[in-house]
Amino acid sequence: MRAEPITPEASAVHLISEAHAYLKSAALRAVARLGVADHLGDGPRPARELAAAVGADADYLSRALRLLCTNGIFRQDADGAFALTPLGQGLRTDSPYSARWGVVMSTMHTHWSSAFELEQCLRTGTPSFPALFGKPFFDYVAGDARAEFHGGMGSFSGAARRLALDAYDFPATGTVVDVGGGAGGFLRDVLHAHPGLRGVLFDQEHVLPGEVPPGIAPGRWTEVAGDFFDEVPPGDLHVLSYVLHDWNDDECVRILRNCRAAMRPGGKIAVVDAVVRPGDEPDDAKLLDLVMMMLVSGRERTREEFARVFARAGLRLGRVVPSAGPLSVVEAVTDER
Repeated sequence: MRAEPITPEASAVHLISEAHAYLKSAALRAVARLGVADHLGDGPRPARELAAAVGADADYLSRALRLLCTNGIFRQDADGAFALTPLGQGLRTDSPYSARWGVVMSTMHTHWSSAFELEQCLRTGTPSFPALFGKPFFDYVAGDARAEFHGGMGSFSGAARRLALDAYDFPATGTVVDVGGGAGGFLRDVLHAHPGLRGVLFDQEHVLPGEVPPGIAPGRWTEVAGDFFDEVPPGDLHVLSYVLHDWNDDECVRILRNCRAAMRPGGKIAVVDAVVRPGDEPDDAKLLDLVMMMLVSGRERTREEFARVFARAGLRLGRVVPSAGPLSVVEAVTDER
């Protein structure tokens, strides 16, 4: 059956609707900050009860939740009460891999403002963030925004990283070095899932948690402070999770060369990042790519782009292991034994 042609009127209406899509993000941020989902664990509640619980206006809150019902995050019953859908359960603070603070981080004013200036970013081929905030993004979030950013990153990436962990066959023994591993949530999950491994959490001093996670024997956990542009600790598997996409190709080559120099014989590098798929289908990697474009010098990469960066660092692409989420594990290896 031939599709009906799109009329100019239909095109205009569709484009205006698309331009308003940011309001769904704004509503999601507001209800996440208010903690609305935490008050829906026992079932539907009227807007007036929710508003009293979170300190909001009942009419305005109801209207925001009504919009989010169209996204399948909440639902409204015949009596007007609101409930969380299974898709919305991740907004609860007590949910495994809660997305609440990841939603808040992803909609920080730094992101909104940088997105507003995306035109200038496209014209200049440089991130819009530094001109707006007076310093590079990572310098900014190392200051007053540190807690919000790093707490949000753990939430933002937790579930996606866990799905990647489940998809990849980690070695049974040896040392895993989580390069740029932040607070260590991903390394903690790796060690819980693979009791024969030891872990090294490597990042800047101000990021490291300074304590061994519950359930991990102290002898299996080491923290090392440093800069991955200078050197990284030795290990059998170096993991770069949500790291390479922050940097341009030249910077990635520096990081990867340092990892290669620290690889033990037979070692590998596991890059946990989104991989941009070919074609025009919806792809979270293409959304994240614009975030990288406007905040930092990085990008999300295709399989071929990863292969080129690896080759410049004296590595080759071994395989790409997709997961059930937005991330894949892109494996870099050497021909040395």
